[in-house]
Amino acid sequence: MTLLEPSPSPDRMPRWVWKAVAVFWGGAVAALAFRSLWASLYPFFLLLLVSLFLSLAVEPGVNRLAQRGWRRGTATVVILLGVLVAFLVFLIAIGALVGQQIAELLGNSEKYVTRTVNFLNDTFGAHIDASQVIDEINKPDGAVQSFINSQQNRVVDLSVTALGLLVQGLSVMLFTFYLVADGPKLRRVICSRLRPERQRSVLDTWDLAIEKTGGYLYSRALLAGLSAFSHWVVLQALGTKAPVALALWVGVISQFLPVVGTYIAGALPVLVTFIDSPTKALVVLIFVAVYQQIENYLFLPRITARTMDLHPAVAFGSAIAGAAVLGGVGAILAIPGAAMAQALLSNTGVRHEVIDNELTVIKPKLRRDQRRAARIKHPTAETDADS
Repeated sequence: MTLLEPSPSPDRMPRWVWKAVAVFWGGAVAALAFRSLWASLYPFFLLLLVSLFLSLAVEPGVNRLAQRGWRRGTATVVILLGVLVAFLVFLIAIGALVGQQIAELLGNSEKYVTRTVNFLNDTFGAHIDASQVIDEINKPDGAVQSFINSQQNRVVDLSVTALGLLVQGLSVMLFTFYLVADGPKLRRVICSRLRPERQRSVLDTWDLAIEKTGGYLYSRALLAGLSAFSHWVVLQALGTKAPVALALWVGVISQFLPVVGTYIAGALPVLVTFIDSPTKALVVLIFVAVYQQIENYLFLPRITARTMDLHPAVAFGSAIAGAAVLGGVGAILAIPGAAMAQALLSNTGVRHEVIDNELTVIKPKLRRDQRRAARIKHPTAETDADS
């Protein structure tokens, strides 16, 4: 410091402090504004995400119809109407089933309570008085009647919620229609802003997204059909009421609602069958558990290997992560998103030849005739397929 420069006063605040305070409060205000804006636009972005997923799923069908001479707008409307009709038929079938069972349960509550109590007493050695249970259910100030009365006051809330879901569904259909019907035009607008090599990358990614999303829906539709048919056979054999509606419920919910869908899907047929016969309900419960294991080890690997090459652990983890971020919608959309991300990552970077090591050796699976020949040749040794 020279003699001409005045020494800074010890009581004077440095100038950088004021700048830091301004940056801090400016960032805080911007963060609060962004948070409020995101909270307001979150439903809109969620609708766009669902519409994008649905557009990727139906575009292969629209492209096939367009190749046969259909206009893209007409083809899109036909496919979306088919999806809407199938969804409405499913809802009406399940709604009619649930309403019928609730009405029958309320009209014959004493008979079902007596039957259930007798089953518990005979099976588990309990000493429950059926008349006391019936009196407790019919008591005006009891827990059951209080719950029923409280639910009657929510009819208006449920109607408003249903109306909101209807508006959101129509919005999704409208966005999907424009994304698919004007798909080539939209892609031309995007590619016109990019260099040729960048255009190829974008179009390849778009095509990959369509392939993986379509593969996901195709595999889930096949699994849902197998599940619905298998459960229909069992429910029909047991004489369960509305076996077709229950089988559709199990097939659709177990496949399109990841992680917890199997348990939610199996609960309804078990409950409906339990009202008629607790023994039959036990049979249904056992079949649901057994079929889930058959599907996991027999049907699922073979179908997904041809339609969507995704490791089961990756699918399970992505469904949990998607549910944590976006709820049920995120759980459904996470699996095709993970498949697309895995496919993109597999096409990037440099791959090298793997060295020979016992930790990286993949033993080939033997066919049935090869396993039989191996057992005959080495009857005391375990084959690779049996180990």
